[in-house]
Amino acid sequence: MSTRQTKVNQGIVKQVLSGDSVIIRGQPKGGPPPEKTLSLSNIIAPKLGRRAVNNAEGTKDEPYAWEAREYLRKKLVGEEVLFTLEKPPNTSREYGCIYLGKDIATGENVTESLVSEGLVSVRHQGVRQGPEQQRLIELEEAAKAAGKGKWAVRGSQEHVRDIIWSIDNPRNFVDKCGGKPIKAVIESVRDGSTVRAFLLPDFYYITLMISGIRCPGFKLDNDGKPDPSAKVPYAEEAKFFVESRLLQRDVEIILESVSNNNFVGSILHPRGNIAEALLKEGFAQCVDWSMAFMKSGSDKLRAAEKLAKEGKIRKWKDYQATGPQISGMEKEYTATVTEVVNGDALMVKTADGTVKKIFLASIRPPREQRTTEEKPNEPPPPRSKGFRPLYDIPWMFEAREFLRKKLIGKKVNVVVDYIQTAKDNFPEKVCCTVTIGGVNVAEAMVSKGFATVLRYRQDDDQRSSHYDELLAAEMKATKSGAGVHARKDIPNHRVLDVTGDLTKAKQNLPSLQRAARTEAVVEFVASGSRLRLYIVKGNSCLVTFLLAGISCPRGSRPGIGGAGPVDGEPFGEEALQFTKDKCLQRDVEVQVKSMDKAGNFIGWLWVDGHNLSVALVEAGLASVHFTAEHSEHYRALKAAEDTAKAARLKVWKDYVEENEEEKKIEEDHVTERKIEYQKVYVTEVTPELHFYAQLVEHGPKLEQLVAKIRQEFTANPPLAGAYTPKRSEICATKFSFDGQWYRARVEKISGSKVSVFYIDYGNRETVDVSQCAALPSSFATDKPYAHEFALACVQLPNDEDYKEEAIQALKSALNPSLNLNVEYRQGNVSYATLVDITNNDEDIAKKLIHEGLLMCENRKEKRLQKLMVEYRAAQEAAKRRHVNMWMYGDITEDDAEEFGLGR
Repeated sequence: MSTRQTKVNQGIVKQVLSGDSVIIRGQPKGGPPPEKTLSLSNIIAPKLGRRAVNNAEGTKDEPYAWEAREYLRKKLVGEEVLFTLEKPPNTSREYGCIYLGKDIATGENVTESLVSEGLVSVRHQGVRQGPEQQRLIELEEAAKAAGKGKWAVRGSQEHVRDIIWSIDNPRNFVDKCGGKPIKAVIESVRDGSTVRAFLLPDFYYITLMISGIRCPGFKLDNDGKPDPSAKVPYAEEAKFFVESRLLQRDVEIILESVSNNNFVGSILHPRGNIAEALLKEGFAQCVDWSMAFMKSGSDKLRAAEKLAKEGKIRKWKDYQATGPQISGMEKEYTATVTEVVNGDALMVKTADGTVKKIFLASIRPPREQRTTEEKPNEPPPPRSKGFRPLYDIPWMFEAREFLRKKLIGKKVNVVVDYIQTAKDNFPEKVCCTVTIGGVNVAEAMVSKGFATVLRYRQDDDQRSSHYDELLAAEMKATKSGAGVHARKDIPNHRVLDVTGDLTKAKQNLPSLQRAARTEAVVEFVASGSRLRLYIVKGNSCLVTFLLAGISCPRGSRPGIGGAGPVDGEPFGEEALQFTKDKCLQRDVEVQVKSMDKAGNFIGWLWVDGHNLSVALVEAGLASVHFTAEHSEHYRALKAAEDTAKAARLKVWKDYVEENEEEKKIEEDHVTERKIEYQKVYVTEVTPELHFYAQLVEHGPKLEQLVAKIRQEFTANPPLAGAYTPKRSEICATKFSFDGQWYRARVEKISGSKVSVFYIDYGNRETVDVSQCAALPSSFATDKPYAHEFALACVQLPNDEDYKEEAIQALKSALNPSLNLNVEYRQGNVSYATLVDITNNDEDIAKKLIHEGLLMCENRKEKRLQKLMVEYRAAQEAAKRRHVNMWMYGDITEDDAEEFGLGR
C-alpha cells in the first residue's frame, strides 16, 4: 500500500487490541476526544484467545499472539504517533501505518519493527505490490532465517497463555494473596471506578472495583449494555480520566475483598494513587463499605474528597456543608476527663475550668436489644421494675468501665469533628475524636466490641475524622466475636440495690463491717459527704455511704414531695465539687462502721490512700463531728481542723480564736509534766529518728494471731499467682528473714516487685509478688500492733555521718524492758521519752545527748521545762568534752548570719 499521496495524521495510542490493531485518540477538548481503530496494513498478527460468551466457545491464543500484543503495548500505549489511513472498498475497517517520531521519513515504522521481530506474518495475497510491500517481505525472510519469534524452530506452544477467565472462590483467592501487591495489566475500563485486568504471571482475568471510591456509572439498556442515550453527568469524563492514565499500563494491584464475585482492591502506580486523583478532580466520592477494607491510605482519600468539596469541583459544584463549622480553639483543645456519662459521652474540664459534655463521634454504645417478637416501628415494652441500664444491658457496664479506668482524671486531646444540632427533643451534641497517649478512644472501644459504628448516608459528611479506622476496627471485632458481637458468654451483672432499703441494709451491714477495707467505685456524689457506691467484691451491691467523723455543709437540693428547691448551706456547693473532683467514678476503699436509721452506711473512705474525711476538713469544707473522738482517725481530723482554722479556710473564714489571755492562763495551770509510763518493746528504728513499738501487754494476743496465721497458711498454702496485690491493701507476706507469714500493707507495686510495710512490727521490705497472698478476713480485724513514735525534745545533727551514728546508737541502746511516756503530739505522730528500767530508769534520749550523738530541741511548753534543763545540761557536758558531733567545737555557732543561714 503506497502512503505517498496519503494524509499524515497525529494522535495518541489509547489501546492495543492485538499485534496488528490499535485504538488511537485525539487530544481532549472539553471532554473525551474522538478515537479510531486502526489495523496495520499488509500484516497478519496471531490471534489472541477469547473468553466464552453466551453460546460462543472460548478460544486459546495462537503462538506469540500475546508477545505481539505486548510488543506493541509497551512501545505505543500513551505515546504520540504519526499515522496514515486508508479505507479499502467493501470493508468497514481502516488500515494504515504508524510511525514513532516527529515525521514519517525519520520515524520508526512500527509495522516493519513487528515483522523484523518475527511477531507477525506479511500478507502475500490481495495486497498492492510496491516498494513498501517488498521491504516487508525482505524483513520477514530475514526474521525467518534468524528463527525469530513465531519463526522459531521449536517451542511455539510455550508462547500460548493459559488464561483463567473465572476464579471459582474469590474470597479464598483474596486470602491466599495475603494483601501483597500483584503485578497486573489493566485491560479495559468499565467506568471510572471499575476496571478489568490480567494478574501476572498466571493470567487471572478479574473485574476490580477500586477500594474506597465510586465514580458515576453508565445506565444499562435491556441487554445489560451501556445505554448511549442515557447521559450520566461526569461518567464519560471519569472513564476517560482513568483510561488516559491506567489503560494497558503496568500496575500493581492489592486485592482487599470481594463484592458479588467482583474483586475490591487498590491500584498502585508509580505516578500516584488513581483513587486519590479521581477524588481531587471531583470525579468520585468516598464510599464507606469498601474503604473499610483498605489497609492504609483512607485518610488521604477523605482529604482529597474534602478538597474537592471545598473547591466545589465537578460533581460537588452544588455542595453545601451540613452542620455548623468549627474552627480555632473550639476545634481542638486539651481537657481532663471528670466523668463518664455513658458508653459514648464524657464530661471534661478545660484548662480555664470550663466543664463540657462531649460525645465520641460516630459510635453507638451497647443498647437494649429488641426481641424477635417486637416490631421495629413499635415502641419497646415497658421495662421491669428496678431495671438499671448500666448493669442490665449487656456490655454497657464493661463499656463504661473501660472508659472509666482509661480516662477518669487523665488529660486527653479533643478534636471536634461535628456538631449534631438539636432536634426531636434531643439536645445538641458536640461529637469529637478523643485521644490519650496517641490512642483513639473510640477506635479502642470499637475494637474491643464495646461499641458499634454508626452508618451514614453517602452524602452526609458529619462523621468522625477517623471514620475509616472505626470501620476497620469494627470489622476485626466482628470477626473475633468480641463484646457486643459475641454469641455466647454474655455478661450478666447481678447487683443488689441496697439504697433506701432498710431491711436489705441491715442484712448486709455485718458482712461489710467484717470486711475491714472494701473496694468500691463512687457512682454518684449527692453532697460533700454523701455518696452512692458500687461495692465490687463479694455480693456486688449499690449503697448510700455517709462519711464518718465530719459535719459537711449541704448544697441546694430538690424539695421533698415536689416542693421547690431547698437552698444550700454556705460552701455546700464547693464541698460537693471538691468530693466530685476527688473521687467521682474512681476506685476507692471504704470501711463501714455503722448505719443510720434510713439504711445509709456510715464509715471511712480512702481515695489514692488519702482519707476523704480528713481531706474535706483540711480544705476547710467540713468540721470534726464529736462522734470522731473515739476513732483512730481523730488525731488526723483534729490536726487538719486546726490547720484550716489557723488559715481561716472556707467554713472557718469568720472563726475567732479563744482569748489569748484566757489561753495563757489555762496554759499556766498546766505546769507539771504528766508521766504515764507504758511498757513497750521497740521493733524498728527509722532514719528520721522515729521508731515503732509494741505494747508489752499486747504481746500474747500478737503471738496468738501470728500462730494462727502460720497455721492457716501451712494447712492451706496459697496458690502462686492467684493473688494480685493492690496499693494500700492489707495482705499476708512471707518475711525473707525467717520465711514466715505476717500481716503487711502494700505500699508500692513495680512490675513483679511489691514494697510492703509489716503493720505489726513497723519494718519494710520489697519482695516478689509470689511472696504475697490474700489475708483471710478473720485476721484483718485486729488493729496494727506496731505504733509509730518519735523521740521527744531532741533532733538529729545535720551531718550525715553523725546522723547515722545517732541512729545506730539508739538501736544499740534499746532493750526489751523499756518504759514509754508520750510528751506531746505533732500531726499524726506522738513524741515520747524512753526509760531503761533495767539501768536505774536511765533516759535513753538524755544518754544520747550526753554522748554527743543528739542535740537538744528548744521546746517552750512549761510542763517540759524541767526535762529541758536536764537535756541542756547533758548537751553542755558533751560540748565541754568535745565528744562526737562536738569534737571540733560548737556546731550551732555555724548558724550565724556570716555562715549564710540568714541569707
